[in-house]
Amino acid sequence: MCRWLAYSGTPQLLDTILYKPAHSLIDQSLHSKLGVETTNGDGFGVGWYPEGSEGTPALMRDVGPAWNNRNLRELADHVRSPLFFAHIRASTGTAVQQTNCHPFRHGRWMWMHNGSVAGFHAMRRDLALLVAPALYSEIEGTTDSETMFYLALTFGLEEDPPGAVARMVGVVERVGREHGVEYPMQMTVAVSDGASVWAFRYSSQGRSRSLFYSSRVDSLRKLHPEVTFLQEVSDETRLVVSEPLGDLPGAWNEVPESSYGVVQAGADELRPFTPEPV
Repeated sequence: MCRWLAYSGTPQLLDTILYKPAHSLIDQSLHSKLGVETTNGDGFGVGWYPEGSEGTPALMRDVGPAWNNRNLRELADHVRSPLFFAHIRASTGTAVQQTNCHPFRHGRWMWMHNGSVAGFHAMRRDLALLVAPALYSEIEGTTDSETMFYLALTFGLEEDPPGAVARMVGVVERVGREHGVEYPMQMTVAVSDGASVWAFRYSSQGRSRSLFYSSRVDSLRKLHPEVTFLQEVSDETRLVVSEPLGDLPGAWNEVPESSYGVVQAGADELRPFTPEPV
């Protein structure tokens, strides 16, 4: 499995979120507390939307571990963004190669995933044939995660992210059960168009991998007026993470089982998530 984080809010150096927290994603690459594996060293990736840009997000991905990558360390000290994704990978059976590292990108959209499609190798062909022909040639790697992304794009991700993800999960579960897999889907997913972030927590068995979101900044300022970071960021700032970046009291909330949230301008939302049969 993997660990990931999504940041949205006041522009920050990547270093501020990637390296500085007590239990940062870099620390989690060696010492994950809530993941299936303690070590997540099968590659990493960072994607970000440059300030003021309306183009595609930038990506940096590599097959080595995040904890000793000099290029990532250099990048983190110089890149500032209002919205970025970061992911550390523990392979569930597919090759350790750059095209299998998250996040994945299509136009302005980014996608990353923790979990797995059980029995993916047996059903891979059937799922691939459901991807829209115009999109199929863009699939570069061999992961279940990238296939999930392109199925969601096929089912309307750019117009209706929650509905498209629900239809993607519905078809994966249907195909999985046709192949005799009782619990095909295990996922926490983040997806963004550069303006909003959607985060999903779901598994066919109802025992999903961990996922947390940060509390409202205005509430945290009252609880912790001594924390400089909270004084420097806007009330709109939010983090969604596979596991908390520290133990600040009141800072982290578990995303409920079978639900999704939207980080957006104005009030964020948290809603139930149910797969849609296709």
